[in-house]
Amino acid sequence: MREQFRAGSLSRERDYLRQYEYLVLTVAPSEPLPVARQRLSEHAEYGKWELERSCIYIGGGRQFWLRRKIMRVERTV
Repeated sequence: MREQFRAGSLSRERDYLRQYEYLVLTVAPSEPLPVARQRLSEHAEYGKWELERSCIYIGGGRQFWLRRKIMRVERTV
């Protein structure tokens, strides 16, 4: 079972059978590389995301796949 969220250039997906949650960040070719790098570092620092893979397309667009571990909390009482 998968749950998917979309907002602009972000796509967030959660796979309940696996241990990770994924975030796909798409960067337009017109966006400067330092701005894209800043967005990636903010997601990594504040959202605890790590870079899984990246792809540069022929037109200059970039796509980055970020992932983070799903924390499962069990009730103790």
